[in-house]
Amino acid sequence: MIDALTKSSFALMLATGLQCLSQNSVAQSYPAKPIHMIVPLAAASAVDNAARIITTKMGANMGQQILIENQPGAAGLIGTERVARAAPDGYTIGGFNDSIMTMLPNLIAKISWDIVRDFEPVSLVATVEWGLVVGVDSSYKTAQDLIAAAKSSPGKINYGSGGNGSPQHMAMALFADRAAIHLTHVPYKGATQAAMGVAGKEVDVAFQGLATVNSLIQAKKLRLIGVTTPRRMAQFSDTPTVGESGLPGFEFNSWFAVMAPAGTPRDIVSRLNAEIIKAMSEPEQRSLLVAQGLTPRGSTPAELGAATREQLAKYQKLIKAANITVE
Repeated sequence: MIDALTKSSFALMLATGLQCLSQNSVAQSYPAKPIHMIVPLAAASAVDNAARIITTKMGANMGQQILIENQPGAAGLIGTERVARAAPDGYTIGGFNDSIMTMLPNLIAKISWDIVRDFEPVSLVATVEWGLVVGVDSSYKTAQDLIAAAKSSPGKINYGSGGNGSPQHMAMALFADRAAIHLTHVPYKGATQAAMGVAGKEVDVAFQGLATVNSLIQAKKLRLIGVTTPRRMAQFSDTPTVGESGLPGFEFNSWFAVMAPAGTPRDIVSRLNAEIIKAMSEPEQRSLLVAQGLTPRGSTPAELGAATREQLAKYQKLIKAANITVE
């Protein structure tokens, strides 16, 4: 589904979105006050970085601030519930990753909200490309080095994640399952804390969204030893893919999407969608996203809804196959 969205005509989405701006009187009078975006993840996480890049331009274009409130904890469950229970008036929206939208519902039996029932899809914003990072003094130079060390000393290597059921947990659990190795999981309270745990030598390794760790890589506090894309990335051209350096065919990414509470008027959803597409059409915003390790996407609300349902089914199968559980 994500690949299908990539093939969509970005120019057509922009034209359609801008047409909505002129046709809907409700959308034209909105917003009359600042909008709050709740990001149920830590500041400086991949989604947080992307949200700030996009909402800065959106706010300027709309004439109202979009205020981001980070509410990490419980793998994002609490902040997501706040969005689900907010008034459906367009003044509270959510900036979510696919862990919140499609992984957690498959990992936790009882959640107070339903991603399909309780939310209105607004737009896919970007996919977050991922990498395998170690400390700068680590002896692991490639994914193959990590696999070999783990096979020789099962359970001795520790990896950090943003919490049980987080994307970092999911990525490494899938990696370990595919490589037939055993690693010890050390959950932190967020992705940023997990990245700092690797930099501070508290843990040996982690999978991380490149938007989260790019600054640490540039500051030489972390070393990137593999990317999880099908091909090498232009901004990290010297870094091999995990697939070419130890685990053929392994790929992983996550995505950042905007959702509104169920019942939000269609005109307001259309306005928000159009403003997201408009903001992402700006070369400066697209360059900022790419520099952070993200791939700008964009979608219609219907396409995001379909992608969410497809991803829910995908992770249901993967979680069962890899026997991933929330500890």
